[in-house]
Amino acid sequence: MTVPLIVDAHTGIAPEISPESALPEHGRSSATSATAPVRPRPSPPNSMIERMTLILDAFDPATPILSLLELAERTGLPRSTAHRIIDQMIRLRWLAHSSGGYRLGMRPLELGGLAADHSEIRDVVNPLLYELCGRTGLVGHLAVLDGRDVVYLDKVGGRLAANLPTRLGGRLPAHTTAVGKAILSSLDPNHVDATYRAYREPLPVRTPRTIRSIADLLRELEQVRLRHGVAMDNEESMTGISCVAAPLRGRGPATAALSLCGDTRAMTSRRPASMVLEVAREASHVLSSRRHRWL
Repeated sequence: MTVPLIVDAHTGIAPEISPESALPEHGRSSATSATAPVRPRPSPPNSMIERMTLILDAFDPATPILSLLELAERTGLPRSTAHRIIDQMIRLRWLAHSSGGYRLGMRPLELGGLAADHSEIRDVVNPLLYELCGRTGLVGHLAVLDGRDVVYLDKVGGRLAANLPTRLGGRLPAHTTAVGKAILSSLDPNHVDATYRAYREPLPVRTPRTIRSIADLLRELEQVRLRHGVAMDNEESMTGISCVAAPLRGRGPATAALSLCGDTRAMTSRRPASMVLEVAREASHVLSSRRHRWL
């Protein structure tokens, strides 16, 4: 007897048919008849938002990186469909490429979540930043680079913190901030030059002291390298506020930096710079010992 092939309209995959299920009802054994039918797997949702949510929900702390096959299995989406949606989510920064598959991107962080690759960096740096801010009375930041911007992973401080235009998940132009210049200084100058020229837009200006040209930025980064990565923001992001930052270094270029910020009059001594550099080196050592993926 020929059994017609039935294809699922949503997945395009033919369900498995057991030998007994292919037999007419009268040809099945009584034991088979008594067995409860297997409930079919629910079809994937048709809504694009629901499908994106399925993909985002597939990640968890135990598995921050998933392959295409794992995402297809966890969501129930056909592999080709999952791949097409993932490509769009990468372009929109909901997801990012990672060694071994995909991880959460920067957009979830900006909306208040934490990108998986950055959570451990924050866990390590946060207590060090709290101690540093307690000793100095200044505001501390932890940030990572995303294109021409920095995104803030942490912010610690007292009453002055409320007056600064930074927030967890917020972003600022990297060239206007000490944390941004600290990270940029660890990159190849040709790469920095190409990255900024690719935008074909003027550098954003936030104050009269903001760096306005790529040439000036490259000269500034050269000075930062001579200071072992210690970068300054002399009222370049906000009038009346200055910052000093140092990068968190691993085996390659820095992907994070921490800073101290405060009233410009309180940032005139060299003490904040040496303290930030010391804490950045301590955090880098801890992260290196854990062999974290950011290295």
